[in-house]
Formats: sequence, structure tokens, C-alpha cells
Amino acid sequence: MERTVLITGCSSGIGRATAHAFLDEEWTVYATARNPADIETLGERGADINALDVTDSDDIERVVDRIIEEDGRVDCLVNNAGYGQHGPIEDVSDDLLAEQFDVNVFGPHRLVREVLPYMRDRGDGTIVNVSSVAGRVATPGMGAYAASKHAMEGYSDVLRNEVAGLGIDVAVVEPGPVETSFRERVGEEITRLDRTDDYDWVYEAQEDASVVAGDSSPFASTPEEVADVILEAGVSTDPDPRYVVGGFARLAVKLRFLPDRVRDRLIGLLRTF
Repeated sequence: MERTVLITGCSSGIGRATAHAFLDEEWTVYATARNPADIETLGERGADINALDVTDSDDIERVVDRIIEEDGRVDCLVNNAGYGQHGPIEDVSDDLLAEQFDVNVFGPHRLVREVLPYMRDRGDGTIVNVSSVAGRVATPGMGAYAASKHAMEGYSDVLRNEVAGLGIDVAVVEPGPVETSFRERVGEEITRLDRTDDYDWVYEAQEDASVVAGDSSPFASTPEEVADVILEAGVSTDPDPRYVVGGFARLAVKLRFLPDRVRDRLIGLLRTF
């Protein structure tokens, strides 16, 4: 029996690579993006392409209903759609913070609530939430984004235990920097802020970070490397709760084990550069 996966955020990068990875394994792939024109090539490759905005409940219901009508099952949900709102916390308006959470937290929640009844009925299914190393370690200038990813980490931990006895698995994938257009969107979002002079060092640190942890840095993983890990989590009969992707991410996660004051002193060095 063919297995079915629903993937969000397939217009480029990780989402697109993930769709190809599941297609290579001969899954039925429902690839989604806000603009279906962005995923036409996935349709040519064999995916079923759908317009889906994760902030629109009607969109989500329509797509999931279609999957159930055509295939009768959702074996795997990959919550990949997201973006990064960077900038000092004080400079991030209420509306911008709400937008960040609407896409990165409430979007996955809407999808989870839509597919879980069908997974529960079958007693089988896997949910893969694409988080970030920023969901484990937060640095200045990433408050809104890191908060949304920290939220998804806690959300996934709770969900994993709530559905553990129902035959459903939940895994979190935590990439570090990836060779995608993610930082371009970050740059666009940060220009929407009214800058406070006292945080010039934070803005400068964000610009410098694009060299070390940006999309084109030597430490960045490829979208295909992340997609392979997502595929591993999706096809496994017993996926790990967390998958950290890339050497940079594995190193950064180790910072969590430092005492808070030591970690703060290290991060505080950003002010001196």
C-alpha cells in the first residue's frame, strides 16, 4: 500500500528537497505552498501540488479533506513552512511577533489538529516538526524566531507523549544554518523594524552572523541533507524524539549544558566585536 505524506513550505529549500526525498521512496506526496506556481516542477516530478497557507484554516481543511478523499490516509505530516523574524525584542512590534507565531506555531498546530483524527482512527502516523537549533539556544537578535521555535519544541514534547499510546510518533528536526533563501527573508523582515540606537550592536551581530551561520556559510548544511533526516524520521517505525542536523547545530546545542551565567558571558562577547 502506498504511503502518503503532506509537506508544507515546498516552494524552495528544505520543503522542496523533502518532497523529492519522499518521491524517491515512492510515497504519494502532497506538496504545498502559498503559491502553487512555485511548486509546478514538483508536480511535473509526480507530486500532487496544492495551494496552502498555514495561517488559513479553510485552506488546511480543504487540502486534508482532499487527501482523505483520494487516499484515505495521512501517514506522515511534515510541518516545514516557516520564516524568521529577527531583530531586538524591543523593536519587534506586537503585530510582527503575532505574525511570527501565527506561521511558526499556530500554523503547525492547525495542521496537527486536522490530521490527528485520521491518524488516531488508523492507529498509525508520524508528525515531523521542523524546528531549528534556535529552538534550543537563543542568541541576541533572534528573540521572536527563537521564541517560536522554543514553543514548537515544548509543543512537540507534549504531543509526543500524549499520542504515544495511539500508534502515532512525533519527531523534531533541528537544523543549523542551511543553504536556502532563509536569510533573504530574514533581511526583508528586519527592515520592517524601527531601530533603537541602543541595539546597534545587535543589528551588527545579525549582519556578522550571516557570514558564520548564514545560508552560504561554510558551516551550512544543504537542503538535501536536512531532507534526508526528515525522511528518516518520517519512515522510521520508531523515530528519535529529536534530530540535530549539521556540525554547527550539534556544537551550538552543547551550549545549553553550560551554566546560564557562563553562557551569558560568552554571548556578551558579541557586544565587543
